[in-house]
Amino acid sequence: MTETMRQKLMELADSRSGKLAEAEAALAAEDRAGYDAAMEAVGNLNGQMEQVRDLIREQERKALEAPGPAGAEARDMAEERGALLMRGDAVDFSAQEVLRAVCNAVTLATGTLAEPAGAGSHIRDPLGNGVSSIVDQVYVQDLTGMGSFMEPYVITELEAGAGKVAALAGTARTTTADPTFGVAEIKPYELNVTTFVDRNISRLSPASYYDKIFGMAMRSMRRKLAGMIVNGDGESSHVMHGIKTATNKAGSSIYASAEVAGVDVDLLDTLYFAYGSSTEMGPRARLLLTKQDLKALGALRGTNEKRRLLEITPDAANPNTGTIRDGGLVLSYTICPDLTSLAGAAQGSAAVQTMLYGDPMNYELGLFGPCTVRVDESVKAVERMVAILGDAMVGGNLIVDKGFVVATVPAKAS
Repeated sequence: MTETMRQKLMELADSRSGKLAEAEAALAAEDRAGYDAAMEAVGNLNGQMEQVRDLIREQERKALEAPGPAGAEARDMAEERGALLMRGDAVDFSAQEVLRAVCNAVTLATGTLAEPAGAGSHIRDPLGNGVSSIVDQVYVQDLTGMGSFMEPYVITELEAGAGKVAALAGTARTTTADPTFGVAEIKPYELNVTTFVDRNISRLSPASYYDKIFGMAMRSMRRKLAGMIVNGDGESSHVMHGIKTATNKAGSSIYASAEVAGVDVDLLDTLYFAYGSSTEMGPRARLLLTKQDLKALGALRGTNEKRRLLEITPDAANPNTGTIRDGGLVLSYTICPDLTSLAGAAQGSAAVQTMLYGDPMNYELGLFGPCTVRVDESVKAVERMVAILGDAMVGGNLIVDKGFVVATVPAKAS
């Protein structure tokens, strides 16, 4: 049913694009009636699309919550896939399986593997092997089968006019400002993951071997995705946009910028009030920053040098996230190690983008089809390591105008 609804959403999106084109043409021809009719149709289509999106989200949430195969069925599947991986064959994971794993860190636990007693092959993961929780917080869509995905959004809304009744009676009303729109494009970009593990992993049973390989591949993918969500793909002409590089089809930035001097007492206020509109604060926003910057915020002191200005409380269940209390202001945060630290950043010939503030659901991450995982024993044979190789197609972009504020150290004046 989800695929049917997704097709319906694509059809509605195409219809909306057509109506937007009609509205633009009518506006250029000064056909106010045609413009109003087209925009009314766009509004109706927006409502229908939102209903379909809500239904798709609920269907996907149910699918992600579903435990999947269990008991003997799950064991048989793991045994079969483990045997394939052990002999060097590739295994394909559907987009739904990848969504369930990438967007649910709990499924990536590796301490519950049922390993054969006496094998002496428990492969220990390093301390702090977690991944930034930003992957769990953004909006994720299964875009299997699509060449790209367009997300139209509003930049400025229609403005109303006003005046004295007596003065306006019988006269042509002054044309008010028209709304403007943008289109965020999400295109597929190859994501390849490579991670290594000791060859002794082959001592595990096929099912446990599969669990370990799958867990490491998904963690590696999550780790790479976390960096790409904030920084983009690193290309000079971006295919997958990060929050700091988000642009629409016209080439205009979708994010907002706020100039900052450094980690000081005004920093959080600057970002908090820079986000949102002139009439309201932006809801559900959180601060994305490095651990170094979080430490620098915690080190701020007032006139009493022993008293901290900010109260930082990590989440006991997930220390990658937490809250920062600044008097009556409470900001949620997520540690993202791939960001540039503001602490120690200095003005140079170019502006430096550092921490981010906004609602992660304003960023859409798309999965364009299944993920393929295989094991290669030849890459690091001398080190007695096996390589876990994964390949997938992903894409992303901001889908809400000014959906994030980017803290920026301005370039030094020449």
